Amino acid sequence: MAGGHIGPAGVAKERAEQYEGRVTFYVVIACLVAAVGGAIFGYDIGISGGVTSMDPFLKKFFPAVYKKKGLAHENNYCKFNDQGLAAFTSSLYLAGLVASLIAAPVTRNYGRRTSIIFGGVSFLIGSTLNAAAVNLAMLLLGRIMLGIGIGFGNQAVPLYLSEMAPTHLRGALNMMFQLATTLGIFTANMINYGTQKLEWGWRLSLGLAAFPATIMTVGGLLLPETPNSLIERGRVETGRKLLEKIRGTTHVDAEFQDMLDASELSNSIKHPFRNILEKRNRPQLVLGIFMPMFQILTGINSILFYAPVLFQSMGFEGNASLYSSALTGAVLASSTVLSIAAVDRLGRRLLLITGGIQMITYQVVVSIILGLKLGNNQELSKGFSVLVVIVICLFVLAFGWSWGPLGWTVPSEIFPLETRSAGQGVTVAVNLLFTFIIAQSFLSLLCELKFGIFLFFAGWIIIMTIFVFFFLPETKGVPIEEMILLWRKHWFWKKIMPDIQYEQPQGT
Repeated sequence: MAGGHIGPAGVAKERAEQYEGRVTFYVVIACLVAAVGGAIFGYDIGISGGVTSMDPFLKKFFPAVYKKKGLAHENNYCKFNDQGLAAFTSSLYLAGLVASLIAAPVTRNYGRRTSIIFGGVSFLIGSTLNAAAVNLAMLLLGRIMLGIGIGFGNQAVPLYLSEMAPTHLRGALNMMFQLATTLGIFTANMINYGTQKLEWGWRLSLGLAAFPATIMTVGGLLLPETPNSLIERGRVETGRKLLEKIRGTTHVDAEFQDMLDASELSNSIKHPFRNILEKRNRPQLVLGIFMPMFQILTGINSILFYAPVLFQSMGFEGNASLYSSALTGAVLASSTVLSIAAVDRLGRRLLLITGGIQMITYQVVVSIILGLKLGNNQELSKGFSVLVVIVICLFVLAFGWSWGPLGWTVPSEIFPLETRSAGQGVTVAVNLLFTFIIAQSFLSLLCELKFGIFLFFAGWIIIMTIFVFFFLPETKGVPIEEMILLWRKHWFWKKIMPDIQYEQPQGT
């Protein structure tokens, strides 16, 4: 075939300079619709903390927590420490973890659209069950269905965006998922703020997830499949025509040939999850595990899940705590816009490292303020309360233009086609595993570590910033099908990669 013998990446040589095409209206609309999946993910993240701080919700499902919340002598850090309440938040992510592993072969064998549509339907069912819940079992079942939607959506949407985007703008367009996530969080916070005083406000908050779920489902039905997926599944001519359409030119020979080469190897691999463990895929697997793990260990989800609970634990009143969490949501959304503008100019490494340094600083500052000024049964003064909110907003800002979007973008763009669905499945599974762990344990950790919880997360941010500095090569501007060549030039990973660039794949 053209291009010579293919190597383990599915491409024989660099053709990036020969790529042609532009950002067509077709690409923009497809990416916007697909990124709605991020809005649902963000909405479910943002809605949990607000709902769990609403008195009518607590009285109905968690009366023991409601009673403890009103006790003046109760330790500030322990008022919401209840494993059942934590399970309401974490069950969604445990279900998503299992679903993401199922979604990987579905995405590979039946296409990215299929997983997007299935995820949207699951979201619809889950939001309906939550809004109509009459007991805890029904409530948790709804959360599990939402988790299944997250497993499929988070597995397929970042892949879809990476494969549809032109190489030179892949980072920015891929971040549409994260931008939609942050907007979903902000929207959830504002809805919680508006419904908190209604007796049935929690039902409205939970049920409104059906709106973006409908957009995702209908949009999935209207979206085209990606050229990569069509070629991988044998529809070569259809894939070529679609590639020409989304690039706005018929001069797509170089990119099309890379897809053909990658597809040839992909179709020779019968067991992607087994193949991903091979030595030649070691760099991608390591980053596919550590990037989502580190993203969660920044502590951001603790703030986003439990922002109202966290602020109430610091002595904020109900209205003030929800207002403060809405403010952090707005900051997160705006910071993601900054990242979209900078990622394909400044690169991934610079944003990750500088964002990490800033987050470490802010976590330490919050810990010092709370350690000195907030006792077990005290409240922060107004001045220090405002300072805490400002510093937390600065932390969220740093996360929003660094690890927030890039924790998804980098893993979605580094895997070769033959392991791409499996790799994304691993990334989503790891993300959801650590999200579940943090969601389930945060209230207990807050009770035990108190202000030290922020130092705990700061320690992890130090580790991950060092990891990026030494082990993540810059992926800016590298075509997704030629990413393998990047590892062979890296000071560390080139020692790991086997020197078999011109051997034919074995098929297993």
